[in-house]
Amino acid sequence: MTKKTIRFNSGATDFYFAGGFSQLQTITDRAHTVLITDENVFEAHSNRFKGWKLIVLPAGEEHKTQPTVDTVINLLIEMEADRKTTLVGIGGGVVTDITGYVASIYMRGLRFGFIPTSLLALVDASIGGKNGIDVGVYKNMVGVIRQPHFILHDMGFLKSLPQKEWQNGFAEIVKHACIRDNAMFMQLESASLKQFQSKKTLITALVQRNALLKAKVVQRDETEQGERRLLNFGHTLGHALENQYTLMHGEAVSIGIGIACKLSEKLAGFKQTDRVLATLEKYGLPVHMDFDRENAINILRMDKKAGANTTSLYFVRKK
Repeated sequence: MTKKTIRFNSGATDFYFAGGFSQLQTITDRAHTVLITDENVFEAHSNRFKGWKLIVLPAGEEHKTQPTVDTVINLLIEMEADRKTTLVGIGGGVVTDITGYVASIYMRGLRFGFIPTSLLALVDASIGGKNGIDVGVYKNMVGVIRQPHFILHDMGFLKSLPQKEWQNGFAEIVKHACIRDNAMFMQLESASLKQFQSKKTLITALVQRNALLKAKVVQRDETEQGERRLLNFGHTLGHALENQYTLMHGEAVSIGIGIACKLSEKLAGFKQTDRVLATLEKYGLPVHMDFDRENAINILRMDKKAGANTTSLYFVRKK
């Protein structure tokens, strides 16, 4: 296991690369820790959780909502969780988002960490301090930026990952390569998904490379005033499509990247569209779809990255 500490303006995160779940007890006090996972991870790895306080969530993006947060908070109250408690999210992006959000608001803030179990969570969702929930079709509309105290990588969790989840994670890997790492992009062009799945050293090195790439971008621009916006490549339209059409995050981002490339080709003379689309498709990702443009634009108007330019007055009526 390799430890690397990344310091952000709001706090530091200890990354434990190529570690194991058994090492969690050396990072956090079992007696004052609550693990949060979902049904899929629990069913596949239930033996790992013995002896820990545990909350199991229903699986799926549709549960990344305020009612789920309320349920978790009520369970923490029942467990008598206090400010000495550490929350550890063990799962994909939905679990890490909910865990980080609850830890940020329960008793005005608890220590928390993540053990990401999906490829997408390893390279993207667990990193950067964005923790939040969806409101209807609006992705991550409510949330905070607060860095986890630690992220522990246990690559063994990938053994139970469905093929679609492997493809889902590679959307973010291709995105990182496009915006910041030409050498990695060329590696993705020459390699294959099957190679990364069959060679643990290869996927471990790729995950670490992506995790550090994102962490260092966030380190330079934690609150997304400049450089961090590069990480949104493909996400603005992707988020508008994701919940509206029940797409996986990686699928939606891949489609968003495809459309962004084609727009850049027309508006700015971008000449690498074919290479980007071919690489996405090589890893089993879609690059286009028919969608309701008017609905997508209406959702885009409420995107967190957009600026408001009108003022309206609403009254909340008593029922």
